[in-house]
Amino acid sequence: MAKAAVAEAGPDAPATTRALFLDRVAWAHTRAGEAQPALRALGEAHAALDTTDGPPAPTWAYWVNREELEVMDARVFTELRRPLRAVPLLQDVLGRYDATHAREVALYRSWLAVALADANEPEQAAEEARRVIDTSGDLSSERTAKRTRTVLHRLKGHEEVPEAREVLADYGHLLLT
Repeated sequence: MAKAAVAEAGPDAPATTRALFLDRVAWAHTRAGEAQPALRALGEAHAALDTTDGPPAPTWAYWVNREELEVMDARVFTELRRPLRAVPLLQDVLGRYDATHAREVALYRSWLAVALADANEPEQAAEEARRVIDTSGDLSSERTAKRTRTVLHRLKGHEEVPEAREVLADYGHLLLT
């Protein structure tokens, strides 16, 4: 479906539209475990966003910008278990992201926590896990709840580390929901 959207939009589609659709192609490849096609699609998404000619962006694509595309890149890198690429991107984006967008911050921190766990940085992963849980605690978002469970599952691989064990002791009950 993502490839069909790119084809249907065509080369003359607004840059943000093409970038978003190409990012969705990258995500589809990522979920299928196809690293090289996913990375190529990310490159194409960035190239599309860099295009300055063409029609204006549709109003529904207001949120598609370089920062959001970097978050999407980091999600792909995290899922492909390439934390050395994901961690710096997420740290950079989170460093300049508007903290009033609690849901997005919680989601982005969840990807950072997983990438840190994959990079064998369980102490930092545990710290980020706490931030995810603290940030998302007041949100009624199934997506943040699911990401919290994903982070906690990933921390289980580091239970021998006191910080990870402590987070799991404090919040392991969330795995049961």
